[in-house]
Amino acid sequence: MCTYLTEKITVDGSGKGARGWFGASEAIVYVDHAVHAPYTHTVNIDLLNPGIGPSARVAMELTEESALALADAIHQAIASAPPKIASKDQ
Repeated sequence: MCTYLTEKITVDGSGKGARGWFGASEAIVYVDHAVHAPYTHTVNIDLLNPGIGPSARVAMELTEESALALADAIHQAIASAPPKIASKDQ
């Protein structure tokens, strides 16, 4: 079942797509049918820069377990690093 619920946030970073590195400005997270992963539904995460076009996109299709583990790993990595080391104000 598709929820059609989409979380869209502004991001400040970079991604590596088909044409190399690009400045990423948006991240979109949603649960939908998988295109490539061998599951009916996945947690889909897109990192993109719409101003550059469709080649400026990194897409992931994860199981919910993998998506939650990734979120936990991000929190743990940030918590174990010196404060603000990866902040935009570094």
